[in-house]
Amino acid sequence: MMGNTGTWVAVGPAGAVGSIRRAPDGFHVELYGRDGGGGTYPSLQSAKGAVHAALGPLADRPEFRSH
Repeated sequence: MMGNTGTWVAVGPAGAVGSIRRAPDGFHVELYGRDGGGGTYPSLQSAKGAVHAALGPLADRPEFRSH
């Protein structure tokens, strides 16, 4: 896990696709350019998995950069 800032930006080949923000109740996922929230997950790993899954079955896993 990189950094302790509490925010990670998911970056794919086309640029930023979403973000994960640490919160008291878990990790909040926001998917850029999509209606509806991405949800809240109990761990950073599950939040990263949710971002990757939302990109579709053939998408490469994005790089998660701590900010």
